[in-house]
Amino acid sequence: MDLDSHQQWLIDFYQQRGWYELSPFIRLNFLTEEVGELSRAVRAIKLGRDHPGEPIATPADLQANLEEELADVLDQVLVMSAKMDVDPQQLLTASEAKLKARFHIN
Repeated sequence: MDLDSHQQWLIDFYQQRGWYELSPFIRLNFLTEEVGELSRAVRAIKLGRDHPGEPIATPADLQANLEEELADVLDQVLVMSAKMDVDPQQLLTASEAKLKARFHIN
C-alpha cells in the first residue's frame, strides 16, 4: 500500500465513524497522545520498563509495540494533512529539499 492509498483509506475509515469531522485542534491532541505512546515504546526498548502491573515483554513484543505506535503517529499526521489540505507527498519533498539546502547537498 502506498501513502496516498493509505491516507484515503484512513479518511474513509474516520468518516464512517464520525471522527474525521473533529477539528484540527482536537486531531493535534490525538497526535500528541500518540507521540507520548511512541515515547513509552522507545523507552521500554532503550531503558526498560519495570512496572508491577505489566507482564515482562519479549523483544518481539517490544518491537511490535514500537511499530504499532509509529503507525499510529503516521496515521495522525496523514489525517491532519488531509484536514489541513496538505499533500503528504509534498511533505516528503519539502523535507528532503530543506535538508539538502541546509546541509548543501545536491
